[in-house]
Amino acid sequence: MKPWRRLTGLTLAALLCVSLLGGCTGAGAADGVSLSVCVGAAPVTLDPIYAEEISDQTILEHLYENLMRLSVDVSGKATVTNGMAKNVTQEANYDGSVTYTFKLRSAKWSDGRSVQAKDFVYAWRRLANPDSQSPYAELLSVVKGYDEARASGDMEQMQVSAKNDSTLVVVLSGNYDWFLREVCTSPATMPLRQDIVKQLKAAAEEKKIAAAQDEDAQPARWWSDPTALVTNGPYRAEKYESGALLETVACERYYGTQAGPKELAFRFADTADEAWQLYQGKTVDAVWPLPQSRMEELAADETWTGIPKLGTYSVLFNCDTVQDVTLRQALSLAIDRNALAETAGVGANGAEGLVPPGVPESEKEDFRTADSPLLDNDPARYEENCAQARALLEQAGYDSGADLGALEYLYIEGDGNAKVAKALCQQWGTVLRVSVTPRGVTKQEFWAALRGGTYSIAGAEVEAVGNDAECFLMRWTSGNQDNVTGYANSAYDTLMSIIAGAEDGMARMGCLHDAEELLLTDYVLAPLYTDVTAWELRDTFTGACRDARGWFVFSGVVPRAS
Repeated sequence: MKPWRRLTGLTLAALLCVSLLGGCTGAGAADGVSLSVCVGAAPVTLDPIYAEEISDQTILEHLYENLMRLSVDVSGKATVTNGMAKNVTQEANYDGSVTYTFKLRSAKWSDGRSVQAKDFVYAWRRLANPDSQSPYAELLSVVKGYDEARASGDMEQMQVSAKNDSTLVVVLSGNYDWFLREVCTSPATMPLRQDIVKQLKAAAEEKKIAAAQDEDAQPARWWSDPTALVTNGPYRAEKYESGALLETVACERYYGTQAGPKELAFRFADTADEAWQLYQGKTVDAVWPLPQSRMEELAADETWTGIPKLGTYSVLFNCDTVQDVTLRQALSLAIDRNALAETAGVGANGAEGLVPPGVPESEKEDFRTADSPLLDNDPARYEENCAQARALLEQAGYDSGADLGALEYLYIEGDGNAKVAKALCQQWGTVLRVSVTPRGVTKQEFWAALRGGTYSIAGAEVEAVGNDAECFLMRWTSGNQDNVTGYANSAYDTLMSIIAGAEDGMARMGCLHDAEELLLTDYVLAPLYTDVTAWELRDTFTGACRDARGWFVFSGVVPRAS
């Protein structure tokens, strides 16, 4: 191994997060301040490897601390800085792999025990274990030995190890420069104490047995009582009212100076309208999501721009079922993305590629705007695209769609998805006379069909585990377990392999643009629209921020200087 570079305080503001009303966060600035927020419904799960809801992830961000963490600097910008990692050493190996060595701080869990490297090893192996079926296992696919570990079930093959109590060693299979800012800040990779998880699981099992005769009893999970959790973050759970409120207080054992609120309360609301009422009634000081009426009010201001969501709603084609690329191309060309975006609601825009706006090309440039749009959404050319689509369908040997048989468009139930599904299938019928039947199913049924390959066409939000173009593209390689389309192209695989090993940033970005173009010209999927979101913090406060992946950080909130 040869030394590469040493990283002790990463500043990645432009790559991560949108900050609201930044300000100075000096030590002790918020002494005695209480903050109440509402960023979603009551917790679905507080198990880090399963938490998909913004509310759940936000809570976890305050109860636990990862190797790296998100904070707001004195200029008001969000940055990634050292968390549990006191410092990080990065080394390039001769086989193309990269070794990260994390020296941990002298930090404590909320019960007084030391945070150790083995706590990360346990958490990461648990996340990657196929038996866990975590939706975030892909985060660790960049770790050397990940595929072998999942195939064999022997998680020790994944190269994450504790050299000693205070030294964590991680070997990556390539040069993934987003590893620190995306993997090491995610709620899914937070440390966990194996003894505590085992203890709480045993207690939950006892409760489950005791409540077996009570039909109204809520199922017990090891995380069900947040006040029983042993955590290492800036806050610990003090009081929990199921479905209504979680009160947290600054943890006295936390290693750092707690500059933010001494008391942080999470209130829950099932709908955006309910959350907005809490905000208007001054029950909470920060709110997300905003109701449609408020979004429309904001959008009426021509100077307003929403925060890009890290996802692109897209049509996915099962390449094993819809094998003819010409057919897939015809279906793609017949799509009126502008009309579908209008159907989707305020803030939606026709997609110009798979990678959405907001994903960085560099510190100053956006990946989406750094190159020409890959998809033509010019209304003036839509009829021309439709004519080409009909010609392609005829060229492929289909008689105006009559020989296609029964096609079904699968989507996850929900008003917005249903409206888009109906409009899309109508477009295909009108333009191509192809009959495609929309069918809404539960989220569980949807992903079971996609992972089992028992679908033809589906509509889904294509999201990424990290705010980097590579994170949107890496899953479509041949044999990747998350490649639900069955797409296989050796040229694409080669491009992604080059990207994984690239050290030159400009060359890497060039290859990422080439890979995205190849994916879309093979018509594996058809991006439909991207969307934006918005949130509000009362103007008496400053220092809150939102990660590009959706969750919020309120630990740096202080009163705004008068």
